[in-house]
Amino acid sequence: MAEGFTLFLLSGMLMCGLLLHTVSQHGARVDEPSKKPNFIIILADDIGWGDVDANQPERKGNNTPYLNLMAEQGLRLTDFHSPASTCSPSRAAILTGRYGLRNGVTHNFAVGSVAGLPLSEVTLPQLLQKAGYYTAMIGKWHLGHNGPYGPTNRGFNYYLGIPYSNDMGCTDTPGYNLPQCLPCDSSGPQVIRLTKSAHGGCYSKVGLPLVENSSIVEQPLDLWKLTEQYKSAATRIIRKAREQGQPYLLYIALAHMHVPLAPPDVPATARRPDDGKVYTASLREMDDLVGAVKSASDDTYKDNTLIWFTGDNGPWEQKCQYAGRVGPFMGKWQTSRGGGSAKRTTWEGGHRVPTVAYWPGRIPANTTSSALVSGMDIFPTLLSLAGVTPPPDRRYDGSDATNVLLHGEQTGHEFLFHPNSGAAGKFGDLQTVRTGKHKAFYMTGAAEACGGATGRQQLHDPPLIFDLEHDEAEEKPLEVEAPEYQAVAERIARMREELLWDIATDKSVATADYSTDDSAAPCCDPRQAVCRCHPLG
Repeated sequence: MAEGFTLFLLSGMLMCGLLLHTVSQHGARVDEPSKKPNFIIILADDIGWGDVDANQPERKGNNTPYLNLMAEQGLRLTDFHSPASTCSPSRAAILTGRYGLRNGVTHNFAVGSVAGLPLSEVTLPQLLQKAGYYTAMIGKWHLGHNGPYGPTNRGFNYYLGIPYSNDMGCTDTPGYNLPQCLPCDSSGPQVIRLTKSAHGGCYSKVGLPLVENSSIVEQPLDLWKLTEQYKSAATRIIRKAREQGQPYLLYIALAHMHVPLAPPDVPATARRPDDGKVYTASLREMDDLVGAVKSASDDTYKDNTLIWFTGDNGPWEQKCQYAGRVGPFMGKWQTSRGGGSAKRTTWEGGHRVPTVAYWPGRIPANTTSSALVSGMDIFPTLLSLAGVTPPPDRRYDGSDATNVLLHGEQTGHEFLFHPNSGAAGKFGDLQTVRTGKHKAFYMTGAAEACGGATGRQQLHDPPLIFDLEHDEAEEKPLEVEAPEYQAVAERIARMREELLWDIATDKSVATADYSTDDSAAPCCDPRQAVCRCHPLG
């Protein structure tokens, strides 16, 4: 497999440092199983690194027992990063193995988006599908829902889920939010209106659609039943694949832990500020879904199925008691100046996410890796394990992490770049660079924090550099005059410029169309309020 991936190396234009963070980074040793492995990717939404008990055992919590068990029976990756700190860019990079500056997705798509992930991009399910895999997706897509941009046109044989975030529409029984989404009603003109509610960020006149394949089956959907629908579909897909004897990719993009939250043991009628019980109940509901998927997998191809759990970005701090925990990654330099340091920022809390990989008999049990790994690495790793070579006509940013997963290797990316995707500056700017224990900020600026404060955007020349080994809270940058700073700054600046030049000369760079039109909003019956496709009951 390593020979196949070398097709993507640049010919002498970049120094070896940049080459080390490309697909052929490790020359992975793949112990070929007798049959192609199955893959289950579980992507949590807006989850904090500290939300999984196994990451902070000193808290003595029991909110994620099934993920804790997966960690005990598999591998916990402690330095794993989402490719971006918002939804669409992170998901696009996971499915293509490429930064947003290459695949064109640099910020989120909308309810009225007419397009999505550029059609020139080749996705992981497309490649596995061509290799004989049954490919299925459950959950949030958020990469374009019109025509050719939907999941079943981008490599998935089957799809059940929401085309975007669960707060980008209204429901009759809304979940917990701050502010709460108002319930939809049938009063007023019977047309779609994409004006935002005065009560916050939910669309008051377009119902949340539940889509199966390319058809809307429920609008507005019931958030309080969604988890059970996802669980049922996931277990059915796993058992069907066993019956057919076909290798499969199951990509589950959860609604958890994105607001609005709708945990079943906290009734919708009890809508009042709380002490965090709603978030805790939602976390347990998510973990229970993960446990059901693991159990279904264990009952079928236990020794030939890789389950990879991770997150799309950090918690949405603005949502206060409905947001997750970043653990020790507080971004104190920023929070001391006002503003948040989680989702929509490049502070560690915005992109360092809890990650567990489980594969009995292949991944050593009860192991931990501090290798620097990215969600972009899922693309080349799964292709390598499946014996599939990706197209040689484009450049990739993910690295094959097979040796990290299977052989205990503790070395990941030499350099990892974190793009801006919502807090400050131009979308897609490579504003933060990581190498080893050091992290450099060329730009800071934070999303709105709980309470409403927002950090001021600042450019840094020379950059701020933090030593994460001794300052994981990112509180005190190194002194510019220090020899350590000078050595790191020189390396990082060189690699940043080389990557930007590489992207600028990459003929496979795509550009996403972010234009919107009201008619592009998913609608099963435009004659009905919120496009209802089932009667009020």
